[in-house]
Amino acid sequence: MVDPMTKIQLGLIGDNIKASRAPILHRLCGQMTGLDVSYDRLIPKDMAMDFDAVFEHAKSNGFAGVNVTLPYKERVVEKLIIEDQDVARIGAVNTVVFTPEGPKGYNTDFTGFVQGYRNQFGDMNPGRVVMFGAGGVGKAVAFGLKRLKAEEIIFIERDEAKAQELADAVNASTKGVSKARVGSMDDLATADGVINCTPLGMVGYGGSPVPEGQFPAAKWAFDAVYTPVYTPFVGQAEAAGTEVMSGYELYYFQGVDAYEIFTGVHLDDHETLRARLLETPDDQVA
Repeated sequence: MVDPMTKIQLGLIGDNIKASRAPILHRLCGQMTGLDVSYDRLIPKDMAMDFDAVFEHAKSNGFAGVNVTLPYKERVVEKLIIEDQDVARIGAVNTVVFTPEGPKGYNTDFTGFVQGYRNQFGDMNPGRVVMFGAGGVGKAVAFGLKRLKAEEIIFIERDEAKAQELADAVNASTKGVSKARVGSMDDLATADGVINCTPLGMVGYGGSPVPEGQFPAAKWAFDAVYTPVYTPFVGQAEAAGTEVMSGYELYYFQGVDAYEIFTGVHLDDHETLRARLLETPDDQVA
């Protein structure tokens, strides 16, 4: 655990992060847990450095740790000690802690999905899950489903080789009983859960991966998109009578998980933190 008298310097390395609310979340967590937290945006282009130089700058200049986002989550892996073999199988890291043994890597998209699922759906087993997309966030969510002991994880992805590679990686994990495979639209009809891990529905990307009229009467659904929170996929799920976990839940819990990894301090009062996040304007990050 971090000494409360110590100033904790954190940051986020990424390219398109000027609108990121990560600084607000981490600073609010610091205020609520009595820690002096600073959190900076580290944009390689703006710093006239490449990613490697920015990473070394953070490591050598007193940062306790950094979050890493697109397009560097996979690139950073080779620099890190990764103790969780499922995170190694995901092949992407978004949270780095600088320790005396060396920088250690974590994936809180993975753990944040698990936390978000449990917060919304309790002890309900995910059952048979159809997931659209097998890219970066899809990998993290797939291993989250494995930890949640989903019965079956079925990937629908235009790049079938990518989907098969992810299915093989999930099946190689010993943490959970889920079996994973590549599937097709025919698998939707009997799905207990449906997940969108594609960009469809995001600002600038229209539509939903589920064809109109084909959303099943599933028990639950999750859309990884959170800008906007209400997407065509969410609308389809609600129209089918399915309970939906929004992408905001993943954003929220991956951030809280990262804060706890950085500081060793557990934050319990989620109701207050959520309210303060909603009340704090984007420009009030000091």
